[in-house]
Amino acid sequence: MKKASKNTYWPDQYVTKRRSVKDAINLIRRGQRVYIGSACGEPQALVNELVSRFSNFTDLEIVRLLSFENKAFTRIADQTSSQSFNVRFFYLGSAKVRALADNKRFITPVNLSAVPYLFKSRQLPIHVALIQVSEPDDFGWMSLGVSVDVTLAAAQSADLVIAQINPNMPRVMGNSFIHVNDIDIIVEHEEELLTIGKVEEYKTAPLIAKHVARLVDDGSTLQVSMGASPQALLLALSEKNDLGVHTQTITDRFMSLVSMGVITNKKKGFNEGKMVASGAVGSKNLYEFIHDNPSIEFHPSDYVNDPRIIARHNKMVALNVAMAMDLTGQVAADAMAYNHLYGLNGIMDFIRGATMAPEGKNILILPSVTGSNGSSCIVPVLNDSPIVIPRGDVQYVVTEYGVVNLFGKSLQERAIAMISIAHPDFRDELFYMAKDMGLVGKERNRAGTITSVYPQQIEETLMVNGQRVFLRPAVPTDERRIQEHFYSLDQKDVLSRFMHEKSSFVRDDVADVLHVDYNHDMTIIAVIGEPGFERVIAIGCYFLDEKTNMAEVAYSVDKQWQGKGISTVIQEKLAAFAREHGIGGLIAYTSTGNRAMVRLFQKLPYKIIKKYDGEMFTLITRFEKP
Repeated sequence: MKKASKNTYWPDQYVTKRRSVKDAINLIRRGQRVYIGSACGEPQALVNELVSRFSNFTDLEIVRLLSFENKAFTRIADQTSSQSFNVRFFYLGSAKVRALADNKRFITPVNLSAVPYLFKSRQLPIHVALIQVSEPDDFGWMSLGVSVDVTLAAAQSADLVIAQINPNMPRVMGNSFIHVNDIDIIVEHEEELLTIGKVEEYKTAPLIAKHVARLVDDGSTLQVSMGASPQALLLALSEKNDLGVHTQTITDRFMSLVSMGVITNKKKGFNEGKMVASGAVGSKNLYEFIHDNPSIEFHPSDYVNDPRIIARHNKMVALNVAMAMDLTGQVAADAMAYNHLYGLNGIMDFIRGATMAPEGKNILILPSVTGSNGSSCIVPVLNDSPIVIPRGDVQYVVTEYGVVNLFGKSLQERAIAMISIAHPDFRDELFYMAKDMGLVGKERNRAGTITSVYPQQIEETLMVNGQRVFLRPAVPTDERRIQEHFYSLDQKDVLSRFMHEKSSFVRDDVADVLHVDYNHDMTIIAVIGEPGFERVIAIGCYFLDEKTNMAEVAYSVDKQWQGKGISTVIQEKLAAFAREHGIGGLIAYTSTGNRAMVRLFQKLPYKIIKKYDGEMFTLITRFEKP
């Protein structure tokens, strides 16, 4: 880039640098590498002129982030056998979907945080940068507006910078400015910025969003990918407090959460009070919202996407969308119709940054089946899809059927976890294939929970002595946690629960508790701690005797959590669920010394029948007898 003299008065330079669109494109030479501004910041007038005159060029290389809004370059490259145009897309995805697969030869896989260095170091020299900016202020500074990302680095390192000045481009605070003196050619052309309409919601989005909301604490800092369903997430996060934003792209959903007072950026721990991003993609209202807004700052991608910067935020949550996952946790991801403007270049930057952050989380959203043909998005192994996210970097995975945490889990634990959140229609097949592949031990039997639909309505969070206790149905991944719970009980509680002395709780001992079908048999557990590393503090379960249509119930509670009402809530949920499923009543067997069990049973709003055979009590209640 040419540098103007320090004594140059910028308005004079502005006048001398003005050109028409046609004259500006005339300055591009054969064999040059041309960078085009990203996403909704694309200088459309310059691009359209360049495309219309492709026959004048040979060996021109177009460089940009993946973008579908102008497919002309790939069409031209096909038509001319790359004699006129070569295209280079920066894109980290799998390139499996047809729209990408046909043009995968143009893809350069790279993390977005590394692209600015690629330009500045001249390892990939940019000869011409076509950018779009706001009108200059009184001091000659122009903002890159909705597209700072890698565009600023391209402009700073290019030999020739052609800037389309558009009055509609918002002026955004932060490191988004470039001076008139640092521009070579100015083209004044007003046009509407590129926008995107309402993003189509996938059917399972509300269920997935509800699971995600449980993982997001008040005071978290969010990165949300373009593919995350906006309306469902907006609804799920609307009850949160003091959320912050450090993300690649701001969209309309963030504007809505700001107006609701959910996003305040007060507790980020870094860049507090500021919503930080490197670009914006959305509606005209969004562009008006970010214009001269002192609470919003845009910075280049080597800052926003730097894992070390991301890791400085409190409770950083990276929320991204996967296309497919295998049973070991490997991830394939692709840009689709809803997230094409920025692709997936930042996904690994944010996953690793969030993982390093204090109380950070990385969360992957994965609908259980594809929208196109209804096939499972969870597969035994990803044979024909490049791995975008290695299994070692995966933490939380969310489908409409639940949440699992794969961090620190063995391959067998991962396989069981992934099967538990797959669509029920595919769980049997996945389980037996996992056994054939050696991911699950040959001695293991299929748990009823594998093919049953998880009853999410049972979930409830209690505050007990200032600590959060989460009640939920048991899932196959709870096996070890349930074993540890039984081992933690003192002998008196073991005797009350199992009716005999017991010092060992092998896997077969917890099978009846764990292998329930959420219908005839049911187990509800109370847990504390981080999902995936929870500790079971209480268990309540029932098992149906189909001959009598009565369900036998049993409970156990850690000693330090007894007398706090947890078993009462579990019993209420078990009774309500049993009644909804047509079970006639509950029956419990207990020793004469277990007065707590008798008192618990008597809390049910039904008539209680007590029977005593000289050794133990039998407690019976029928739902038709209040």
